[in-house]
Amino acid sequence: MESLLTFVQNYAALGGEIAVRQRRGYRMESWTYAQIGEAANRLARELEVRGVAKGDAVLLWGENSAQWISVFLGCLLRGVVVVPIDHASSPEFAGRLAQEVNAKLVFHANRREESWKVPSIPLESLLTIIERTDSSPYLSPPLSRQDTLEIIFTSGTTAEPRGVVITHGNVLANIEPLQSEIQKYLRYEKLFHPLRFLNLLPLSHVFGQMLGVFIPPLLAGTVVFLDSLRPAEFMDTIRRERVSVVVAVPRFIESLQREVQRLEERDGTIGQFRKKFALAEKEHFLRRWWTFRKIHSRLGWKFWAFISGGAALPKKVETFWNRLGYAVIQGYGMTETTSLISLNHPFRSAQGSIGKVFPGLEVRVDENGEILVRGENVATSYRQNGQTLSVAETDGWFRTGDIAEKDETGLLYFKGRRKT
Repeated sequence: MESLLTFVQNYAALGGEIAVRQRRGYRMESWTYAQIGEAANRLARELEVRGVAKGDAVLLWGENSAQWISVFLGCLLRGVVVVPIDHASSPEFAGRLAQEVNAKLVFHANRREESWKVPSIPLESLLTIIERTDSSPYLSPPLSRQDTLEIIFTSGTTAEPRGVVITHGNVLANIEPLQSEIQKYLRYEKLFHPLRFLNLLPLSHVFGQMLGVFIPPLLAGTVVFLDSLRPAEFMDTIRRERVSVVVAVPRFIESLQREVQRLEERDGTIGQFRKKFALAEKEHFLRRWWTFRKIHSRLGWKFWAFISGGAALPKKVETFWNRLGYAVIQGYGMTETTSLISLNHPFRSAQGSIGKVFPGLEVRVDENGEILVRGENVATSYRQNGQTLSVAETDGWFRTGDIAEKDETGLLYFKGRRKT
C-alpha cells in the first residue's frame, strides 16, 4: 500500500459488520464499520471547514470508543497529525503537548481548558457536530508511506515530553505481514465469526491501536471496550459479549487469575482445583479444556486466548492460563518500533518466549545481550522542545535498552532492562 488510505477504504467496505461494542453506563451500544467510516468522512470535511490542513496537529484525549476511532481515521483521511493522549493524563500535560505541537484542535472527553486558547470538540458531542456534513468518501490529499500519521508522547511529569513520530509506512510495515499471515486462516475464521476482541489497552498507545484499530478489520472482527476495569466485570463481559480474545497488560491478566481462584475458594472447591491443576501439567490441551470446563463455562465457550503486551508476563501467570486450556500469546515491542518487534504464533507458541522476530525486521542481540532493531517498523525521529531528534543510530540500528536471549530456533526470551 502507498499509504493507510487504502486501509480506511477497506475498513469502511466491511459495511454492516459490527466494528465496536462499547458500554456507556448500563447499556452496550454497537457501531458498524460503515458507521465509523461515514463518521470519519464527515470529520475529515469538518477539519477542512475549520482550516485544519495536512500536516497540522490535533490532540485526541479520551477513553477508548468508536468516536475515538472515528476521529483517528478522519484525521488520517485529511492528512492531519494525531497526537493521542491517555485519558488519565492531567490537563497540565495535555496543555504542554498542545503548545509543543501547535495543536489546531483538541478532541476531548468533556474536558475544556479555555486557558489553552485552542478550539475543542467533546467526543460525546462528535456526531451532533458533524451530522449535517457529507458522509460520502472524502477526497484526501496525496499521502505516502513517509507522511506522519501521529506523534505519541511519553507522559512524564518532570522531564520535557518526548514524542515518537510515527509514519504511515511504520504502521503498514506491521500490518502488511500480519495480513498475509491471517489470509492463511480466514477459512477457519468463518466457523467462529465474528471474532471479538476485548481490548483493555488504551488506544493512545501504539499496541492498543494495533489490537483496537488496525488488526480487527483484517478479520472483520469486533472490538469490545469497557468503561470499568473490575475483574468480576471482566468475566461477565467476556461471557455476555461472547469475547474470543482478551487484549491486556499483564496486571489485568493476573487480576483475572485471582478472580478465578477467589471464586473457587468461595465455592469451597479450591482444594479440588489445585489437585486438578497439578495433574493437568502433562495433559493434552483438549483434555485440560475438559478438566476445567466449569471455568470455561464461566468465561464463555467462545473465549480461547489472551494477548499480552506492554510488559513481560510473569511465567507463573502464563502457566496458569495454559494449564486451564487457554492460549497465551505474548508480543514484544516499543512505541519506537510501532508496536511489534517479535510475536508468538497463536498456534505454535513457546512458553516463556516473546516470540520470533517480526517479518521485515532485522533484530540482533549484541555482546551485552541488548536487543537492536532495524527496519521500516522503526520510527525515524523524536519530537521534543520543537526539535527533531533521531531515533536510530547512524547505521539504522535502534537500541531498545532491553536484554534478551535468542535460542537456536530464533525465539526471543526477555530478560529485563539494561542497567545504566
